Amino acid sequence: MQHRIVVLGAGYTGAVTAGRLAKRLRREDVTITLVNPESDFVERVRLHQLAVGQDLRPRPFDEMFAGTGVELKLARVTAVDVDRKTVTVTAATGSANGSPAVSGQEELAYDTLVYALGSGWNDGDVPGAAAHAHELSSRSGALRLRERLAALDAGRSVVVVGGGLTGLEAATEIAEARPDLDVALVVRGELGDWLSEKARTHLRKVTDGLGITVHEHAAVAAVAADAVRTADGTTVPADVTVWTTGFAVHPIAEATTLELAEGGRIVVDGTMRSVSHPDVYAVGDAALATGPGDKPLRMSCASGVPMAWQAADAIAARLAGTKVPDVSIRYFQQCVSLGRKEALIQFVTADDRAVDRALTGRVAAVYKELICKSAAWGVANPTMGVPTRRRRVVRQQAGTRVPAGATA
Repeated sequence: MQHRIVVLGAGYTGAVTAGRLAKRLRREDVTITLVNPESDFVERVRLHQLAVGQDLRPRPFDEMFAGTGVELKLARVTAVDVDRKTVTVTAATGSANGSPAVSGQEELAYDTLVYALGSGWNDGDVPGAAAHAHELSSRSGALRLRERLAALDAGRSVVVVGGGLTGLEAATEIAEARPDLDVALVVRGELGDWLSEKARTHLRKVTDGLGITVHEHAAVAAVAADAVRTADGTTVPADVTVWTTGFAVHPIAEATTLELAEGGRIVVDGTMRSVSHPDVYAVGDAALATGPGDKPLRMSCASGVPMAWQAADAIAARLAGTKVPDVSIRYFQQCVSLGRKEALIQFVTADDRAVDRALTGRVAAVYKELICKSAAWGVANPTMGVPTRRRRVVRQQAGTRVPAGATA
């Protein structure tokens, strides 16, 4: 009997985990099912480009996983029962050139589950945000924003709320692509207040050069169809509002008996295994893992991909009865595109604090583009060029357990 591995979600982390497991384990010993509602990989770090009208390269999963043994199941996850070890999925629209789609509702049984359902936008319960603001955390959201921006006449106003990485990338991309629009950025603190002095200076230079009006120390209290209102009573005109203030995890985990942290993230150990259910692993935005200094890893691709490597290698080692690798996840940099011609690369400490070193300008833009390309390449090449040997699964009972003497 083959060991059944089910991976939920095919973003960066889920796709990397599935592909890496396929390279680590013998195909005769395991089945790997990747559940996702879309047949193409979504480059989430490029959605601001999609929103302004740029076309992204299609990346079909059936091509990426051809010959690996990974089965893509086109479906939406509607429930997870970690006590019965089952996942309920329902049909998703679309096809994957032969990849099986679910008809109606289906229940999948697993021996090992990888939860990688990620996150979506978080409106923060701000009045009017859900009704009137656009989000950039999904392809569908980016496409809706794309359509809305394309319909705007010259001189209309766009307000981006949120001064984090997504907000900076969205505001600068829109301002560069549509210099005829009045673009504003509303931030709760000081613009780029987590960056080094060199990076903050460059960021200010770019936003000024693109004509972006920055409203600092401005907490948004409400969003209307034609304006954003801040806590101090300021009204900022907005024909279009783009909301980028943070992420909220997928709510499925909240209905399970998994141990969760505040906010709904699954609490995991250093190998990304659930602290309450050892047959469940969580990676990416869905998981709460700690990094250097016992600080929680932030929701990001920079955290998620190393988490996926860690989970896949730990699962493979435990099933093969070999030593589980113990690799500390750390940060090296924060990469921010500022349109197509500018970017900044802020180098950071292992625990993600800015140091007094940063790349800026055209060199940084090339660097950032290489990072984006390498992230997508890593999904299709999950072992990152490292030679691998597919290991045999050692079982004491068909498909479920490793021997008592194996490393756990």
